[in-house]
Amino acid sequence: MNRHIFALQQVARRTISSSARRQVENKVPQNQKLFQEDNGLPIHLKGGTADAVLYRTTMALTILGAGYVVYELVTAAFPKKG
Repeated sequence: MNRHIFALQQVARRTISSSARRQVENKVPQNQKLFQEDNGLPIHLKGGTADAVLYRTTMALTILGAGYVVYELVTAAFPKKG
């Protein structure tokens, strides 16, 4: 049993330590240029379509949540008689 655990530890250690690191491109300068550009767009929409979809989804959920809170407050303020 211990022999199997030891073998598994060796295999796990070997695969982790011998794997080559993937080089990641530094995109910070490109993003700085994009976000500092004066093109008339607000900062929260300069990221493209994904930012616009995320912004609209967030605003819709915020409005629906606020409406639901108002509905629950009105329901709590005027309980049903019965």
